Amino acid sequence: MRHAVTGLVALLFSCVAPAAFAAEGAGGEQLFGVQCALCHMANPAPRGSPNEKAPTRAQLHDFPAEAVLAALTDGKMKLQGSPLSDAQKRMVAEYVTGKTLPAAAADTPQVVNPCAFKRPMRDPAQGAGWNGHGNGPAATRFQDAKAGGITAADLPRLKLKWAFGYAGVAQARTQPTLAGGRLFIASENGEVHALDPATGCTFWTYKAQAGVRTAPAVAAYKSQGHSGYVVVVGDTRANLYGIDADTGRQLWTAKVDTHPVAGISGSPIIYDGRVFIGVQGISEEGRGNTGGYACCTFRGSLSAFDVASGKLLWKTYTIDEPQPRGKSKEGVQMYGPAGGSIWSAPSIDVKRGLVYAATGNNYADPPQPMTDAVIAFDQKTGAIRWYKQLTAGDAWVMNCQPSNPDNPACPATLGPDYDFSATPILTHVGKRDLLVLPQKSGVAYAIDADKQGELVWKTAFGKPSGLGGQWGGAVDGVNFYTGTNGFQSTPGGFTALRLTDGSIAWQQPPQPLLCDRSQMGCVAGQGSAATAIPGAVFSGGLDGGLRAYATGDGRILWTFDTNRSFDTVNGVQAKGGSMDGPGPIVANGMLFVNSGYGGLVGHAGNVLLAFALE
Repeated sequence: MRHAVTGLVALLFSCVAPAAFAAEGAGGEQLFGVQCALCHMANPAPRGSPNEKAPTRAQLHDFPAEAVLAALTDGKMKLQGSPLSDAQKRMVAEYVTGKTLPAAAADTPQVVNPCAFKRPMRDPAQGAGWNGHGNGPAATRFQDAKAGGITAADLPRLKLKWAFGYAGVAQARTQPTLAGGRLFIASENGEVHALDPATGCTFWTYKAQAGVRTAPAVAAYKSQGHSGYVVVVGDTRANLYGIDADTGRQLWTAKVDTHPVAGISGSPIIYDGRVFIGVQGISEEGRGNTGGYACCTFRGSLSAFDVASGKLLWKTYTIDEPQPRGKSKEGVQMYGPAGGSIWSAPSIDVKRGLVYAATGNNYADPPQPMTDAVIAFDQKTGAIRWYKQLTAGDAWVMNCQPSNPDNPACPATLGPDYDFSATPILTHVGKRDLLVLPQKSGVAYAIDADKQGELVWKTAFGKPSGLGGQWGGAVDGVNFYTGTNGFQSTPGGFTALRLTDGSIAWQQPPQPLLCDRSQMGCVAGQGSAATAIPGAVFSGGLDGGLRAYATGDGRILWTFDTNRSFDTVNGVQAKGGSMDGPGPIVANGMLFVNSGYGGLVGHAGNVLLAFALE
């Protein structure tokens, strides 16, 4: 799965031998120059080569230094960064971008702009809110008028009320959660904050061990005579945290997966006292056929933890256990199968007692039946009740040719990399329940929840592209809504598909770019998760625009350009940028959205924006 951060650092370090980086006393230029010039030449690599997307040295200069450092430290390329000391990682990030990094953040965070009043946490199951990725077990990403307080008719009165800046980072990749009267947010710097939604002041700040890219999930808990409310987040080192929602005190922490490349990008979901969470391993996919690496051994999985204690209840893998499968030309033992990452939040089928998750591609042969698939897990035991593979034989890793019959470091046939990065949405249509989700192939699928995932319809809504995720749609009982990401041909645009048969209800083309066309990452992709309210659906774009489309005919009803600097309630210098991955949330008459999903295909930013009705 070649998402933005993959392009940023997988391309940056795909040609570098780790041993070269470990040289004592080497500076940033030496560390970068040992082998990187083989890929990052003065001129772009020839089309059709494994490194054709590798940016030139001049293009790398436009990346934020914080983004490079985060990816090497605990992001998608932590495997490549593992031989480096912290100081060496900083030197490389500063050299390759030409920018100076701020001083390292303190391990113990300070509460900035503390609230001058006390407001105890309320029951997250009561009152208006948006809890986790999908706003409910079925993950429909729809908010009704009562809970949301905003409909299409209200959009002309929707104005920016306040902004919050994420300190020390150049990325804003998470989705907020509003629950129990508090707004919970997280950041690439590992900080988790509890804010007052009306003013943006801070109740508490917690520091995780690594960057957090998940929407927090909040629930009540009871354990050994104690009870309260817990906030659950996962980090890029595959750690899961339970934090007291009222005080910010850590209640428990758990290791979801011990593989060196394992990380969490899909948000947790809590139901019936259990936390369900998946893991991904893109760092290994980005390494692939480079530097004599023993590719590949990562296995995607879904796990369930007790919400009160963090105890592991079950763990189920999406692929078989890797086995030796030949040696590379350098004599390095290769392994497979590998892959099957779970990129997105699961969804819950309350009626059938199931958890649904969508999976990514293979990293190594042999191809597996539960990659690029939707899998139904038993909530209580983790047993796989059924699965539906929607793209077979999709094996992809970095630096491999389309055909590799004599190279066990690569798949024999390189797949299109059309994996799923969206949560399966459960929705009722007529007399049946459907699971609906988009794929990077530019195709949306609907499968039958009662018939072992039998295909009901599939519809092409955009051009296919292995680069850039389709992070999720929304449903309102009538249509399924999705933007088009991708970075080949014509990215961008927004589509409504009828839930009954998958036919196109309406389609809007890409809109004029709101960002500076000369700025790297100023593109029209709209892969971020959609958010629907009565009469309108929101879509964030890589051009920094947040747009609301009329659900009836696709007319654009409201637009906000985030490409500027903002005065923030916490005093952090902040600006907007691309929007990808998570989407906005709507609850209690307000809209909250992060802006600044930077990387190879987007431009950076670090701001949370809060809108309210005038």
